[in-house]
Amino acid sequence: MTIEALQSRARPAGRPAALAAATMCEAFQRTVAERPDQVALRTIGDGVAITFGQYAERVRRLAGGLHALGVRHGDTVGLMLSNRPEFHLIDTAAMHLGAVPFSIYNTSSPEQITYLLGNAANRVFVVEAAFLEPARAAVGQGGGVEHLVVVGGSPGEGELAMEELEAAGPQPALDFEAAWRAVRPSDLLTLIYTSGTTGPPKGVQLTHANEIAECRGIEAVAHPRAGGSVVSFLPHAHIADRGLSHYAQMVWGHTVTCCPEVTQVFAHVADCHPTFFGAVPRVWEKLKAALEAQMDGAARDAVARGLQRVRARPPREPSPEDAALFAALRARLGLERCEWYMIGAAPCPLEVLEFFAAIGIPICEVWGMSETTSIATLVPQDNLRLGTVGPPIPGVEVRLAEDGEVLVRGSTVMAGYRNDPAQTAEAIDAEGWLHTGDVGAFDEAGFLRIVDRKKELIISAAGKNMSPANIEQHLKASSPLIGQAVAVGDGRPYNVALIVLDPDGCAAFAARHGLADASVEAMASQPAVLEEVAAGVQRANSHLARVEQIKRFRVLACDWPPAGDELTPTMKLKRRPIHQKYAREIEELYAAR
Repeated sequence: MTIEALQSRARPAGRPAALAAATMCEAFQRTVAERPDQVALRTIGDGVAITFGQYAERVRRLAGGLHALGVRHGDTVGLMLSNRPEFHLIDTAAMHLGAVPFSIYNTSSPEQITYLLGNAANRVFVVEAAFLEPARAAVGQGGGVEHLVVVGGSPGEGELAMEELEAAGPQPALDFEAAWRAVRPSDLLTLIYTSGTTGPPKGVQLTHANEIAECRGIEAVAHPRAGGSVVSFLPHAHIADRGLSHYAQMVWGHTVTCCPEVTQVFAHVADCHPTFFGAVPRVWEKLKAALEAQMDGAARDAVARGLQRVRARPPREPSPEDAALFAALRARLGLERCEWYMIGAAPCPLEVLEFFAAIGIPICEVWGMSETTSIATLVPQDNLRLGTVGPPIPGVEVRLAEDGEVLVRGSTVMAGYRNDPAQTAEAIDAEGWLHTGDVGAFDEAGFLRIVDRKKELIISAAGKNMSPANIEQHLKASSPLIGQAVAVGDGRPYNVALIVLDPDGCAAFAARHGLADASVEAMASQPAVLEEVAAGVQRANSHLARVEQIKRFRVLACDWPPAGDELTPTMKLKRRPIHQKYAREIEELYAAR
């Protein structure tokens, strides 16, 4: 079947042709045919700009190079790359061979990489030059990697540069058209390795049919603008970036601006003026703190009025003056074209959602996981119910077990964990329900609210059940100095907290109080800082039930970077490692009189 014939299939007016595709290969080819001259991949300032037509031609050449290395239908291909155009090119090329590309977090240790290479059993490993040292060490520890392809640097002996891979070009032995058309909806599209907060990472197997169903469900609720603009800045190993920038582009024809460093994300936003922007809660929290620090009295008054409007039932519209002020603010950020804002991957304080809604940035909270191909529930833009994660997207069923655990069934549920039938059977029951481990509740409108992780609920010595995530959200919202907080109290008579200072909050506080050293290590012992944190804890306690309140806390003289001992790459708390690492500090909090 020709591309023209694919395009001719009937579809509802205004919807992307790619939504009618059976596989992501077909979706990509349909979008390329519709938008050959539109820029598909770029870097800030158009340092690199690749059109869809050029993208497709390079995919064809790279597929030939991978085929020459022995990559065939069903084989896995490992990727360890920052957010750069080469990721999209190589991943899409492998996909068109019917192969299964997967990404490894760039912060992984050699031991972690070795484990993933062994589980995936890939013979080709594509690595950015900056990550070669741990990658080479991992390959040297064993496994089946036969070809190491280097991106952005010089290969060593026995290694191959990406330019050489692409120069191999189309191979006479490869019928490229036949290869991608042979891909079936039930074939694996990618592996998403879980962050391993409770044990070794599990390889979530997602199919082409899973991702097509995900895109159709999102389209039915959010209606992303075709041919829009997005920023790719979250790790490619996380389902959010893979789904909402890489695969979504194949369906909606977005221009993707690649941001290799998360701290530079808003410089990239100002450069590309996205039509969609989504981020994890910590990114939104830091933006809120930065905006509040820059606001004058008039802007703060406008925000206060905005909060009143947002909290009113029904919410009210802003005055023309306030609307103009906030429109100018969004334009300075580069968000004047943005039509859909999203937040997910971790709990978010209600105060953050209300603040952005007040300034005309209505953030749609979503819920899902790698096992559900990312989004399973989504708050519609025209019916924001802040504090909920919305109803299920079309094609997905959600119900609650007797103990409140959220169960999911539908076309987006994974094909299982790689090489782990026992874990798969434990996660998905005989009726096809995925047991997510999250505890939730539905409101009267059928919108889901996530309470906490089932295994992370605090049960006090008196038998009271509490959500640590809820307590921690209040703590983080109580003071710009509090960057991270961990509530502890399981089996204890009362709750205590470990608190980590926010570097940006420390810098602003130090400037206001004339403190020379604004590092978190120095600020953790400053009396003025401890007083402000204590006041913040009291403010948080005022919003909590007595049994939930924090009785004692410890400010740690360190930072918790993403992908470190305490946080996953997307800044979720690693509770078990935290409790183990800071066991002495926790015991001292309970020993203190």
